Amino acid sequence: MANFRTHLTVAAGVGAAATSYGLYAGWWTLVHAPSLVLLTTLGGIMPDIDADKSHSVRLIFTVLAVVAAFIALSIGRGYLSTMGVLCLALGLYIAIRDGVSVGFRMTTRHRASWHSLLATAGVTVATSVISYRFFAQPARAAWLDGGAMALGMVVHLLLDECFAIDLEGARLKRSFGTALKLFDYRRPIATVLMAGAAIALVPWLPPWPAAFGTATRALQAALGGSQPGA
Repeated sequence: MANFRTHLTVAAGVGAAATSYGLYAGWWTLVHAPSLVLLTTLGGIMPDIDADKSHSVRLIFTVLAVVAAFIALSIGRGYLSTMGVLCLALGLYIAIRDGVSVGFRMTTRHRASWHSLLATAGVTVATSVISYRFFAQPARAAWLDGGAMALGMVVHLLLDECFAIDLEGARLKRSFGTALKLFDYRRPIATVLMAGAAIALVPWLPPWPAAFGTATRALQAALGGSQPGA
């Protein structure tokens, strides 16, 4: 499978290329572009969150800890004193980075549930919800954030499968097929929990028509022969 540097470099390259094309096509503004590149890059290492020891694990949980601390600051300031909310944010940061990460490594197995399209869908949903509900992004921007994360994760899975092909020996390695899969059928409990978590977040998703109203109307016009906005 591909190493950390390969995943990070390729995901960043794909994110930069996709974001540049979107800017050229007018799909998003220059202000939103950096976050799309960063999210695609983060998605490029996200499936390795279940690795026992890797740069990916440390980086991912540090990012998650920062996001949790920011959310705590945003919500807690309406209920706690300045010192109280700062202590809460710091406590969450340490707990997630140094506590949750250890527990996560002890209860997960590499190339299992997190190397799947189900995990990609779940992370996409979670990213869109966090972007919309906690970072106050417009619905369209929140969906784009989720899509950027999904793009990075799919790139990671494809890279792992490509590295499972032995071109010199003209054979497939034993790891082939363990990354790009719908879900981890060997661990049904983990699969059900992951699917349940994603479904539970659906009510908090940003509204789809508001996010892509123009594209939806254009598609309806193309299929039904009516004019957009009619």
